[in-house]
Amino acid sequence: MSPLKTIALFVFTAGAEILGCYLPYLWLRHGRPMWLLFPAAISLGLFAWLLTLHPTGAGRTYAAYGGVYVATALLWIWVVEHQAPDRWDVVGVLVSLVGMSIIAFAPRGG
Repeated sequence: MSPLKTIALFVFTAGAEILGCYLPYLWLRHGRPMWLLFPAAISLGLFAWLLTLHPTGAGRTYAAYGGVYVATALLWIWVVEHQAPDRWDVVGVLVSLVGMSIIAFAPRGG
């Protein structure tokens, strides 16, 4: 799988997980309707399915996914919750993405 496709798959996976967790948060913390749990469950099921599409072993996928999750979560906070990231958020995201890139794209014997 090409690096661009891998990153896109990671981003979609992270988006499904974040949405699946954000909707129950809205219900529990902000009194939104309970029916939000239904699309949350679908989103979390999609998240689990998307993880199976990654081409490497589960442990390596989860490790690399963590970096993309951090970046996607901060993008979510900025776009959905209207909280701009500060410079330390940006530094943390960059460190996470460097780590993710090393894990996901390092040349390996095969």
